[in-house]
Amino acid sequence: MGQGLLQIGLTLCIVIAITPLLGKYIARVFLEERTLLDPIINPIERSIYVLVGVRRKEDMTGWQYIRAVLYSNLIMGILVYSLIYFQRILPWNPNGFGAPTWDILLHTTISFLTNTDQQHYSGETTLSYFSQVAALGFLMFTSAATGLAVGIAFIRGLTGRRLGNFYVDLTRGIMRILLPISIVGAIALLLLGVPQTLYGTLTVETLEGGTQYIARGPVASFEMIKMLGENGGGFFGVNSAHPFENPNAASNLIETIAMISIPAALIYTYGIFANNIKQAWLLFWMVFIIFVVLVWVTAIGELQGNPIINNNLGLEQPNLEGKEVRFGWAQTALWAVTTTATMCGAVNGMHDSLMPQGTFSTLFNLFLQIIWGGQGTGTAYLFIYLILTVFLTGLMVGRTPEFFGRKIEKREIVLASVVLLIHPIVVLIPSAIALAYPISLSGISNPGFHGLSQVVYEYASAAANNGSGLEGLKDNSLWWNLSTLISILAGRYIPIIAILLLADSMSGKPKVPETPGTLRTDSLMFTSVTAGVTLVLGILTFFPVLALGPIAEGFRLAAGN
Repeated sequence: MGQGLLQIGLTLCIVIAITPLLGKYIARVFLEERTLLDPIINPIERSIYVLVGVRRKEDMTGWQYIRAVLYSNLIMGILVYSLIYFQRILPWNPNGFGAPTWDILLHTTISFLTNTDQQHYSGETTLSYFSQVAALGFLMFTSAATGLAVGIAFIRGLTGRRLGNFYVDLTRGIMRILLPISIVGAIALLLLGVPQTLYGTLTVETLEGGTQYIARGPVASFEMIKMLGENGGGFFGVNSAHPFENPNAASNLIETIAMISIPAALIYTYGIFANNIKQAWLLFWMVFIIFVVLVWVTAIGELQGNPIINNNLGLEQPNLEGKEVRFGWAQTALWAVTTTATMCGAVNGMHDSLMPQGTFSTLFNLFLQIIWGGQGTGTAYLFIYLILTVFLTGLMVGRTPEFFGRKIEKREIVLASVVLLIHPIVVLIPSAIALAYPISLSGISNPGFHGLSQVVYEYASAAANNGSGLEGLKDNSLWWNLSTLISILAGRYIPIIAILLLADSMSGKPKVPETPGTLRTDSLMFTSVTAGVTLVLGILTFFPVLALGPIAEGFRLAAGN
């Protein structure tokens, strides 16, 4: 127990230490200040701008930024769909894979395009190396950079700046943040035993005289951007539980830190943009405390194990079902909470085997989306809750709500409400439809409370652009491939549109002088109220699902049934 808790504590301490360092660097990149990479990156960026016809200093309005996001994503989606469809005739296909069926191909393309990376297929038996690297790997960079750009544009708008230029933000996010860190991280993973090869499947003879086929490929480069960009899609079917994706405790630490580093740092980046580091730290600690509580709840559940099994055996042992012994209960619990908190979606153990406490924590993360949230968009969701808190507290004291001296009016509240309401709509409605037809549509493998959690988790993961799953569902079917696409698309693009319009609205408002009655948002009291509002809204919206799923399952296990 002590060693497991020490591993969790070490990881959390590293996150705290690197947050201000990476946060400052991200701020310098998007404020276009000098960085160490300028001599190398500046000529490359200038060439890219000339090639695509982008004027670096040309700012966009909210709708221009939105159109740039949508048009670029559409073109990238068509390109990647075509690459995978024609993978049989393209290079780096040593196993001779043909095109997947149209529905799984459409689901895969849109899933990776939106930074969701929900996989209803097994990578090592479906896609060529070219498709994995040149198609999906390409989307891993661009989808993460798209979310990062939107998050930065939102921060600019909140702090009274123009939104910037999407194409410039996209380029700088890839060239100065994602690509350099991914190169260093991929080299580290390569040194730790993660393969990077274009050779095909290795055929070996076992000691019993049988034949074994060992899949491999260019995994190290794929794995690092998968974690850093909060993509989560695995090169292999079992994702980061596979020893070629995550071979040991050191690689597990690197990948866990990579997942959480940018979302945590963006809160500090906001503090620099707003010239209010105090508020950034208060928000950081608010999110961090909720995160630690969820990790503790999950870890204790896994440490105590399954009471039915322990009572029958007369032993007290952790729940090790669905876990890699090289990680154990502690690192699996930490990873499960981190991957759903950051909207990464990668797994180093099977979430379907988590105790009810773990299912509760992972679902709660997917419902709330701000601990730590998606790449860039999670930071925006955090400030949506902050704006709603300002509005509610303003109503309580009879003052016009203001944020950074800019009045929050009907338009801003409507847009903020759209961001928060679209998520339960695209999670609960399709879940209800699927649960109404458990045999023909759901394909549930576990009846009762856990079966309900499986279905809701799949749609929550899709709508939150997370991509992980409880598994146990027959999800490689026409129903699941198409129905989850609706949740993926609506959960990605409707909030982005509302976020950018809200930012554009705030950036254009005149600043009102501060008075003694102005509500300060950088106080401990206000941050505590924000935490309360966030938790209450999240719990009220999804409590029936939590009560009928993991909570009911926990009571059933405790009763010995």
